This record gives sequence, structure tokens and C-alpha cells, in this order.
Amino acid sequence: MSHRPFVMWPDKRLRTPAAPVEEIGDETRAIWDEMIAAMEAMPGVGLAAVQLGIMQRLAVVDASEARGQAVRMANPEVLHASVQMREHDEASPNLPGVAATISRPRAVTVRYLDEAGEWRERDFVGLWATSVQHQIDHLNGRMYFDRLSKLKRDRLLARARKLGR
Repeated sequence: MSHRPFVMWPDKRLRTPAAPVEEIGDETRAIWDEMIAAMEAMPGVGLAAVQLGIMQRLAVVDASEARGQAVRMANPEVLHASVQMREHDEASPNLPGVAATISRPRAVTVRYLDEAGEWRERDFVGLWATSVQHQIDHLNGRMYFDRLSKLKRDRLLARARKLGR
């Protein structure tokens, strides 16, 4: 399955909070399928709809080793986050060629609408938790590098600009 092109930084859509999803229907399920195809093509462990220019609060996450375990989420929100932090190198297809080590809570409890339109709460740990938080940042108009100090963020963006030339 093909997918729309990734929105490239500094497109303003990457800085715009996505709209809540009112109901889960066939159109939403088709978008999730497209997002999973895009995530697998990267390859990556998660994707937010805004990364493809779809301004809806939709995300998919699959940090399983076997793959094919994607969790489809609409309107995800973190209810609880662990005090213990975890560092992980994060990147984005919206700003290719650069990455940064980001510290996030090691575990989170997330509430979201599932494929059936039912509210669920699920605990995510490790890479799953990192990916879910990364996608929620995208849905809120934030990029992973927004969690860096100004100096580190400026250096990362300068490197990205240099690679883009």
C-alpha cells in the first residue's frame, strides 16, 4: 500500500495541534492503514497522522520485534507517567538525516479511542512508551527536538539545513 508523502520541516502543519476525532469509521480505519504502511516503509516504530499532513489526532505505534502488532489510537492522551526516565535516540521522517537523544518517562498510561470507537486505557513501557509520547507530541504540534536545550536544538536544525542543501 502506498502512502502520502511526509510533510517536511518547517511546514507549519508540524507546529499545529491536530483536531480531535469525533467518531471512528471506515475513513479513519483507512487512514490508520495508510499510516501503518508509511511507518513500515520508514521503517519506524510509530507515526502520527500530522506527519502525513492529515490534521487529525490519530497515531499508530508498533515497537514489537515481530512487527504486525500496531496499536491504532485516536485522541491519545497520557494519564500517568512514571517518574523513572528513559533515554532514547529519536528522529523523524519529517526532518531526515538527524537524530537526538531524548529523555522521556519510561512508562505511561494512555487513554485513547480504539478501532471499534471504544475508550481504552493501556500501559506502555520502554520503546513503546517513548514512541507513544513522541506521537502525542506530534499531535500537539511539537517535534522531538523541542525537548532539547536551545543550544542543542539550534545545532540539530543547523545540521539538518546543511544536509538539505
